[in-house]
Amino acid sequence: MTIFCSHCHRPLQAEMSFMPRRAKQAPSASRPFRSTKSASKARRDQINAELQALRSLLPISAQEKERLSYLHTMALVCLQLRGAQLFPPGLAPPAGPALGTELLSLLPGFLLVLSADSKLVYISENVAQVLGLSVVELLAQGDTVFDILDGPVGEDVHKKLLLAREEPGREVTFVSEMRTSKAFRLQHRGNRVVAVCGRFVALHWPPCPSTTAFLALCTPVVQSPTDGEAASQDNIFQSMHLLDMTFIDVTESVTYHLGYHREELVGQSWYSLLHPEDADLAAAQHRALALGAGAGAEPAAGTAVLRVLRKDCAWPWLRVWARRDGGCITCTCHWLREEEAAHLRARQPRAAAPP
Repeated sequence: MTIFCSHCHRPLQAEMSFMPRRAKQAPSASRPFRSTKSASKARRDQINAELQALRSLLPISAQEKERLSYLHTMALVCLQLRGAQLFPPGLAPPAGPALGTELLSLLPGFLLVLSADSKLVYISENVAQVLGLSVVELLAQGDTVFDILDGPVGEDVHKKLLLAREEPGREVTFVSEMRTSKAFRLQHRGNRVVAVCGRFVALHWPPCPSTTAFLALCTPVVQSPTDGEAASQDNIFQSMHLLDMTFIDVTESVTYHLGYHREELVGQSWYSLLHPEDADLAAAQHRALALGAGAGAEPAAGTAVLRVLRKDCAWPWLRVWARRDGGCITCTCHWLREEEAAHLRARQPRAAAPP
């Protein structure tokens, strides 16, 4: 079929013969923009080169760099960038987040620095001694403080951080389980309970004079008096009692914690120091100890979180591990913050009364 032009009445067959050729040429024009295997490999190689360059700049040992995955590399890079933003090189004070190994070994826990939006900025290297995870392994959990906490505590922690941010300089404390290594969980039958005590501090150097950072010390809440960490802490004292809980001896450190001298307590009853609301719980634990060790049986032991009377009439919290051995009861008393006591008290089983 021949089509004629409406103006000159010439046949359009010749002009139309070129149209299929143009249609066939169109796809070839887009070929240079298509993704090919070689182009994808080039992009991967470029990304790998960039990651290697970033990895080489990280302030860790060459051996640690070799073990870093891409995820860990990017997590560490982000941590370093946030730290450099809050603590610019050459402008941070001498007591900035960079601390020596010797000083860190003297701390009862690890240091934590958060940005105003709860992002992780700094974690001291001795975190591995508390949680069994290195800084790199901990960052694999996420980049906020909520990512390293375990359990439904996010709302409470958020409220505490918001309160501290609204009042810079005000100290806040929250207690939570933190994620730990699998080996740690198998050894201790669960994650580590940690008390985080810190405050928001205004950073007075440029470029962000209005920026604040949350500086905190994270100390483990001891789970038993035989913990190696607990044995070296200064917030413990021991006492020895007759079976009716009369003091027969107490360590001199009781003066620091309760204000009494040893001579003032020997011969007195343990019950004379107990808070009235905790007397029933202490009595139930006492009965369990008295009835739990028969002839030839293993020494009975029990744990309770109690308030006791200081000499200045304050009511500090103690976690008391009591152990009966023969005709004596030995108590190991660990001083607690109020937040630690509330966390442990909520999980403390009530001793059943004897039949």
